[in-house]
Amino acid sequence: MFGIGDKIVHPMHGAGIIDSIVTQKVDGTSREYYVLKIPAGGMLVMIPISSSEEIGVRAVIDSQRASEIMDSLSDIEIDMTQNWNRRYRENMLRIRSGDLTEVCKVVKGLMARERQRGLSTGERKMLHSAKQILISEIVLAQSATYEDVEAKIDAHLA
Repeated sequence: MFGIGDKIVHPMHGAGIIDSIVTQKVDGTSREYYVLKIPAGGMLVMIPISSSEEIGVRAVIDSQRASEIMDSLSDIEIDMTQNWNRRYRENMLRIRSGDLTEVCKVVKGLMARERQRGLSTGERKMLHSAKQILISEIVLAQSATYEDVEAKIDAHLA
């Protein structure tokens, strides 16, 4: 279990800091929730504590691991199918996995595809989300600024 002030990651929303732990009554059942504050955009996400492990909530990676991931961005192999539906499903599975390396594959693959052919609206949104997830965790792991991390990612993947 995590506590107030802990840095955690929600696979679909990115990294944030637990702002509070609240009890809410939903359908007559009281449940405890983490209130996760995502620094980028100031979004608040309520995560049920009882199912946080099942959702894939985990602690933010350490600074050294964040550096390793950033350094390996240009070496990550991407294999994107030509079929839009299959590619979209595979990318969603990668994002939902909560594994930052898998999220990097999505970002790198979609950025490459964008340069070559352009992206559909759905894939453009997916790229934006995946990039936010990646950046938010690196920012918290390295105490860096959002802009610096985004610039480094763009430089590694250019």
